[in-house]
Amino acid sequence: MESSRRDLLKLGGACALGLTTLPLVKAHAKSDLPKVMDNPDALKGKRWAMVVDAKKCWEKGKEGCKDCIDACHKIHNVPDIGNVKEEIKWIWNEKFQHVFPGMESPHMAHDYHEKPFMVFCNHCGNAPCVRVCPTQATFKRPDGITMMDFHRCIGCRYCMAGCPYGARSFNFRDPRAFIKTELNMTFPTRERGVVEKCSFCEERLAVGLLPACVEACKHGALVFGDLEDPNSPVRKLLAEHFTIRRKPELGTEPGVYYIV
Repeated sequence: MESSRRDLLKLGGACALGLTTLPLVKAHAKSDLPKVMDNPDALKGKRWAMVVDAKKCWEKGKEGCKDCIDACHKIHNVPDIGNVKEEIKWIWNEKFQHVFPGMESPHMAHDYHEKPFMVFCNHCGNAPCVRVCPTQATFKRPDGITMMDFHRCIGCRYCMAGCPYGARSFNFRDPRAFIKTELNMTFPTRERGVVEKCSFCEERLAVGLLPACVEACKHGALVFGDLEDPNSPVRKLLAEHFTIRRKPELGTEPGVYYIV
């Protein structure tokens, strides 16, 4: 009995101490503490988007070019598993019927059936992957980029089921043993059981650089910019060319446009 009374008194004293220190904690939290400052060189936009000029990818002598893929996968430490069923990809090629299902036609120009189309995360304005993630590991930034927090991911793969574009990959095994390129120490490697995908190179935007795929493309086939800025390169291309998006009927509002 004496022991129980002593424990109760200790608990009461701890609670009282907490009540007296709480105002001090709040006051300290409101004080002028050092804050993380934005990089003045960072690229800023209200709604980042990408335009893919498929015809420039197909120009004679450029077929099979993988500069954008290699640059993306190298800078983000993307592993090369060597197994199609477990492959990790941030940017890759698909045929027309897989990229734009339901839009193919037997009378369509042969090039459209056989030529590759570059695909990656669409950074949808109405992203279904964000809605289904139970831990908020995948979330939207104010500038439209759909982010992936590797540390919050629990590997449930709801986001993969919710994404209608197959833009996410799951690490069925520890990916670090399969990184074939020189390790980029400035970008985090992932663990087994984590989902990953294209991030529009948000870490490069933060220091004033364009996405790695855009920078690596020597043919001008990939153009990046702010969809809300009428003077941005993407808006100018959209005004000058007819473009299509992947599965627009789903209402996801993809942020990637294709000039075909």
